[in-house]
Order: sequence, then C-alpha cells, then structure tokens
Amino acid sequence: MKKVILKKTIQQEEWAQDVLSGIHKRIDKYVEQHVTDPEWMPSRLQMYWKTKSTDIYINGIYYSNAEGEAPVPTVRFAGSRDYTTNYGSPELEDIMPYMDDPRGLYLPNKTKGGQFEWVEPSKTGGIINRLNEKIIDLARDAAFLYWLEGDERFAKFAYDVFHTYMAGMYYRSEPIDLLNGHIQTLVGLTCFQVIHERNLRTCAEVYDFLHHYITSNHASNISNYESTIKKWTDLVIKNGVPQNNWNLHQANIILKAAMVLQDDAMYEDGKGREYYINHILNVTTPRQWSMTKLMDYGYDATNGVWAECPGYSMSVTKELMSFIRDFDNTFDHNILPYTPVMGKAVKMLPQYLFPNGQIVAFGDSYYGHVSTEPMGDMIRLAQKYNNKEMEKDYTAMYRLFEPKADKATREFTPRSDVSSFFAAKPLEINQDYPKGNREDYITQTFYAPNVSWHVQRMGEGKNGMMVSLNGSLGNHMHANGINMELYGKGLVQGADPGKGAGYLQPIYLEYYSQFPAHNTVMVDGASSYTEMLSYHAFDLMGEYPKSEQKTGYYPNITYTDVYFLEPETRSDQNRTVSIVKNRRNHRVLCRCVPFEKTTQRR
Repeated sequence: MKKVILKKTIQQEEWAQDVLSGIHKRIDKYVEQHVTDPEWMPSRLQMYWKTKSTDIYINGIYYSNAEGEAPVPTVRFAGSRDYTTNYGSPELEDIMPYMDDPRGLYLPNKTKGGQFEWVEPSKTGGIINRLNEKIIDLARDAAFLYWLEGDERFAKFAYDVFHTYMAGMYYRSEPIDLLNGHIQTLVGLTCFQVIHERNLRTCAEVYDFLHHYITSNHASNISNYESTIKKWTDLVIKNGVPQNNWNLHQANIILKAAMVLQDDAMYEDGKGREYYINHILNVTTPRQWSMTKLMDYGYDATNGVWAECPGYSMSVTKELMSFIRDFDNTFDHNILPYTPVMGKAVKMLPQYLFPNGQIVAFGDSYYGHVSTEPMGDMIRLAQKYNNKEMEKDYTAMYRLFEPKADKATREFTPRSDVSSFFAAKPLEINQDYPKGNREDYITQTFYAPNVSWHVQRMGEGKNGMMVSLNGSLGNHMHANGINMELYGKGLVQGADPGKGAGYLQPIYLEYYSQFPAHNTVMVDGASSYTEMLSYHAFDLMGEYPKSEQKTGYYPNITYTDVYFLEPETRSDQNRTVSIVKNRRNHRVLCRCVPFEKTTQRR
C-alpha cells in the first residue's frame, strides 16, 4: 500500500486510527527512553555478547555449545526444539542486560514461584527466540512509524536494534548436530526448525521500512544486510519438510525475505527477488517443493481435503489463501486462477463440523470452530477483481459460518499490528447477498480417502447425531486403529483428546498419540504403530448414502462399514456404524447402532 493511500485511510477510518494508536501506545515509551539511554533495548537482545560465537553445536533436539569468535556479538541459538520448560520469559525490564554468562540464562523458575535463577540453555525451550522476537517486533513497529510519520527518533531506535541483530547474524553459521541425526535437516540459523524463523520475516520488514534511513545514513552496511537475508533464506530452502504444512510456512518466510531484495541482476550470484519468488512458485528442491507440486501432492483434487489432521488441514488452507492474498497485495498479481483446487479446499471446510458447530478433532487437532478466514480471503479477491458471482458465492458461505459476519464493521477492529494496515483490513460484506444453507456445504456422508476419514450425520444441534471414523493416514495422525468420535444430545461423546501435550513430551508419545487415548479397540494390549506421518488407512467397504450425494436417497438412515488391518498384531478389524431415524409418538428419534469385530490372525 502506498503511503499516501494509507494516510488517507487513517484519516477516514476509525479502525485504522485505533490500530495506529495501539502501535504508538506499545512503542512510544521505549523510543523516548532510547533517546537518553540508547543501550537499554539492544542490550536485552539474546546474543553471545562476550564470546561472539559463530559456530553452534546441538545434541539432537537440545543445545550443546558454541565456538568460534566474530568481531562483533552474534545471535544466540535456541535452547531446545521441545518448548516445554519450567522457566518463563521475563519482562523486558527484568532481562539482565548483555547477558552472556557461563552459567547460562537468568530466568524465572515457574515451579518456584517465579524466583530467578541461572539455567543452562538446553533447559530453556524456546525462550531465547521469543525474547528476541519481542524486541525485533518493537523495532518493526518503530520502523513502520518512521516510514509513515518521518520521526527519526523511531528510525534510530529501530536501526540500533536491527543493526545489532543483523551484524551478529552475518557471522553466524548453520548449526551442526553432534548426533548427525534428522534434526540436521530441520535446523535454521536461530532455532531448531526453519518454520520458526519468524525473525527473518520481521527483520525483512524492518529493513523495508527503514530503507530510506539506511541508504541515507548507513549505506555501507546494505551489502552485509542483504547477504545475511539471503544466507538465512537459503537455509530455510535447504532444510525443512517438503510434503506438508512445513513447506507452506517456509514459503511464507521466503516470500517476505524476497520482497526486500533487489533484482537478480544486482547480485553477483544472480539470486535476488525474482530468484526466490520463482523458487517458491516453480522450483522443487529436496526440502522445498514448488507451490504447484505441494498442492498437487497435498490436496485431494476430487474433494479438496488436505492430507493432514483437521486442525492442520484448516491451517494449511488458511495459510495458502493468506499467501495468495499477500502475494496479490505485494505484486498486484492474482495467482488464485493458477490454484484451482483452492475453491474446493475452502468449500469443504464445513464438512469437518459436528451438528454443534465444532470441528472433529482426530489426530493432533482440537475441538473448535471452523476457520472462516479463507472464505473472507476469497471474498476480498472477488471484490478486488470485480467477480460478482464469486463474491456472492463465498459471501453466502461466510455469512453462514462466521458468527460476526452480519454485525457492523466497527466490531471488526483488527489488532494493533502493522500487518493490519496491509492485510487484515475489516472485511466489507455485501448484506444484499443471501446467507447460505448448511446443506449446501455439509452432506449426510463424506469420505476423504487421503486421510482415511469417513463421517455420517443426521439432524442439527441437540437433535442431531454424527459419527466420525478415522484411520491413520497422512500427517499429524495418531496410532488409533479405527477411531470413532460420536455426537449426540448436543455433545461429543467418546471425544478425542487430540494433541494433549507437546510432541516431544513422553505423555504425548506414550499416551495421547497411541491407542489407549482413543475410542478404538486395542488387541491384547499390544496394538501400536508409528504416529505423526502414518500410512495405516482403513478400507471403506460400504456406505449409505454415497459420499457427498445430495439428492436421490432415503434420508432417514446412514451407515458406514470399514475394515482395518492392525499391523502390530496382524488383526482384522471391522467397524459398522449406522444412524437410524424413526417416528415414535410424533417424536423424531435418532439411534446410533455400532458393530465391532476383531479377529486376530494366527
């Protein structure tokens, strides 16, 4: 968005004034403090202030040590891939300045009432990164306000934080896993997973907003800044996971970094803005697939289901639509027509719903509402490109599933974040377009073979019934055999506990992701197989009515018949479930009739 347009928006729109006021409220006190004490904020960054280490070593998912010496302080690496820790993140005022001590970090112990004590980095989870993110976010706020209002006090604050951090990142190298394990393919420059390199995105934004100030006052540093952004981005491309939600998160990081680079011709290696954008869209490497390959692999083109558990599936569709919208906002180029599966992907989201409006929660999911942001992004794109039919189509859907869709725009005030000015403006709904009907989006049966999931349902609300069956196929799945979530009398009965705990915690590995946590059959106490990325689907032997059939069937009966080979014990398992509706004394009754059979092979 051009500055003159944004200023006009702020003058005319109350929501924009509220966002700007919120940003000032968050940052002004620190900028004023920086005028008289310019070391206070930069000294709170988590750096190797004294040792100036360049080479990081890790023991699997834990930090080990750092070696080497740069001419300037360098950025600390995270403590652990497992974010579960007994220690808390201190407020900025409580952070020890220039903290670089052989004893580790000085942090509050949550098990001791917040008492501060020294702790080795490997026990601090993601605290190091979170503290740096908090400070870099403030630098981004200040840089934006300088760009918008021209007050150089904000530029000085933002630059001092940015330069301290980026000068240190320039000398940092890729971490080395001493165990030579799988984690080596996942690490970023600052943390154990490239998908969590949030500071790369934010630093790119700071650099963008500060560019005029930097070129006017610190032009000699530009080459190092851009070399650092490219090195950081190259590692995001080199490492990661290509076939699931990781790929998309990596692409979003790469896109933000690419936006602030110059044209390819400006760099000796030919790697500039065009190079990285083309890489996202069209190039496939071992750990970063092109967006086209990712969507072809991850989505079932026949029904729009993404091959992960419901929570992650909704997140991917949301993030993909956000990527498409962000790309359009930045380059004024609509790539939605080149991603035809996205229409089905957005429209299938309500199929996850129970009659009470909560989604199914198998795998690493949680019960909650369906994501309406992708529907809103479809409306925004339709409005921008004057596609009335598309706008009407998704407005009907949005008004049905977004509780606030019919309320006044003033209730949609975005959070006080810089991104609110560029991506999250209140959605304007055309109230002349009618609200959709549930039967337009939710069918009596639905089958997604790419995640081994089948659902049958009848009725709505407290009078509705639904049975969701799932095997273990796709990403973020559990070892659960034929798992069943049953809904009746307004409640999910036989509920799935979902993720339950951190993925690396023993209670997740030994309980939440295994048979005992699910409504299933465990054979001789031995049933188990690999969770997370799993390949154990059930076979759909029969169903009524046919999946996604909307007419031409008897509506008062449904059934599902599935077969599963439990791999640990080589047992044949069948589960047949039916919902029957009849009339007795003029009352409509729904009954769920389950049948289960397990036969162990000898």
